[in-house]
Amino acid sequence: MTDTTRDTTRGTAPDAARSTALIIGASRTLGLGLAAELLRRDWDVIGTVRGSRRTGLHDLADSSGGRLTVETLEMTDPRQIAALGGRLAHRAPLDLLFVNAAVTRGDLPIGDVPTDMFTEVMVTNALSPMRVVDRLGPLVAPSGTIGVMSSDQGSISRNTRGGQDLYRASKSALNQLMRCYAARRADDGRTLLLMDPGWVRTELGGSEAELSVEESVPGVAETIERHRGKAGLHFVDHLGQVVPW
Repeated sequence: MTDTTRDTTRGTAPDAARSTALIIGASRTLGLGLAAELLRRDWDVIGTVRGSRRTGLHDLADSSGGRLTVETLEMTDPRQIAALGGRLAHRAPLDLLFVNAAVTRGDLPIGDVPTDMFTEVMVTNALSPMRVVDRLGPLVAPSGTIGVMSSDQGSISRNTRGGQDLYRASKSALNQLMRCYAARRADDGRTLLLMDPGWVRTELGGSEAELSVEESVPGVAETIERHRGKAGLHFVDHLGQVVPW
């Protein structure tokens, strides 16, 4: 007789082969698209949103057959990060932790950037993602993957045109901090990814960007899956190509 008992701790029927991803910042655009794509690839997904308002992630959860769980997180609040880790302890080990969160505040020369704007962007784009990685990383399996959404604008060697000074600096800082994280864990078997999704038509990317979310996200998911088991830090784009530092 087949056992069809539901595993209520995971929200779906037990399936040892199914992988589980935690996506931080999944309410819209790239984060929401990645959640949907991983569901299509037969993953279980936990996605976070800010605040209590209903989002596209809630709609996706309603149609997921219990395979998508929505959690609330304000990533810039360390107490909320710790609380989320406690709530998800029963879901460990995760196969993927992916942090998708960034803001931009306009294209100002760095000398014109107010101090409070500099602080906001750096805290949101660099410090907070690394706090998530540091504090939720232990939930990831020893052979799992930890990734953050970076950008080729964080590449120093590719910056030949300037512009978007603060946003570029925040992504460069994120890249450097991930390198520090990797260096401290040189013997760790986890895959670490800095992901460049390409120039995507989002609030950040603007209406003139080359790619739609639907064009970028399948490549992001494919690159994540192809790098499974490849320990160490990789700076790659949505086509799986190495991005120069």
